[in-house]
Amino acid sequence: MKAAKVRLGDGLTVSPLGFGGMALTPVYGEVDPADALRTLHHAVDAGVSFIDTADIYGGGSNEELIAKLLKDRRGEVQLATKFGLVGTPATGYSDIRGDAAYVRQAVDRSLQRLGTDSIDLYYMHRRDLRVPIVETVEAMAGLVQAGKVRHLGLSEVTAGELREASSIHPIAAVQSEWSIWSRDVERNIVPAAAELGVGFVPYSPLGRGFLTGTVDASTLGSSDFRRNIPRFAEAAMDANQGVVAAVQAVAAELAASGQAATPAQVALAWLLAQARKLGLPVVPIPGTRRADRIDENLGALTLDFTAAQLEKLDASADAVVGSRSSDPNWVSEGREQSPP
Repeated sequence: MKAAKVRLGDGLTVSPLGFGGMALTPVYGEVDPADALRTLHHAVDAGVSFIDTADIYGGGSNEELIAKLLKDRRGEVQLATKFGLVGTPATGYSDIRGDAAYVRQAVDRSLQRLGTDSIDLYYMHRRDLRVPIVETVEAMAGLVQAGKVRHLGLSEVTAGELREASSIHPIAAVQSEWSIWSRDVERNIVPAAAELGVGFVPYSPLGRGFLTGTVDASTLGSSDFRRNIPRFAEAAMDANQGVVAAVQAVAAELAASGQAATPAQVALAWLLAQARKLGLPVVPIPGTRRADRIDENLGALTLDFTAAQLEKLDASADAVVGSRSSDPNWVSEGREQSPP
């Protein structure tokens, strides 16, 4: 299903759904590289051409995997990657760097791993609070001037940080977690993005799988990083079944009215409806290891809700228990509440 493209900020045009590459690293369990590459090819075949990765995913192995896709299909892909987190697969991230020297070093490493001479969208993955954001963005703007990067993005920034960054160089997109059960971004950063003409790229739009109704304490392996997230603690997951029940109920209503729908499709379609309501371009980037899930996700593009169904989904968010991050300053929510 190849749908109309979406124009984010700064003239960047991408597919209406993207693909989050982190799922193809062992964060949720082991991954077969050959299967992962087949999934990527299927995504592009199906019209999902906006591929998102980061230099920290798999310690660079995710970029190397995507390089195999790009080798023959670079012209079909809008490529996004990120810099800023310093670490290894064994130890996780150990630092955040946004200094100009690191920005220049990081992009060259990513370009080499990706096997390409330019990146369509280059994100600051997390804010280095020791470095003024204008310094980081000035260095990123230099990459555009050098032809290494086409557009700039920011991940998990506050509204104030976005305004500062936009005064230095146009920002094409902000990436943050956003879904039915993660709506804190709607208070500040989403309105700022809409005002500034910046697109929004929600990661984990399916609640890291929770909104599909397939995740509970018994499904999380010992190495699954979701175990470190407060809302995935067993008691919190039990309490949060209410939001899953609302999603499942709307899916059943749609099916009864002739719109076959899964919970994943409902969760994605809600996000697209919310984007229209709030007046900004939004391209979610669900990740998966399975090709059939890509086809399923694309089905969200054709769903229509009644006003009552939207109200039911909106109301379910009020009962969500637990933070979306173990460190409040790791994401924009903490810094919006307590500016550094």
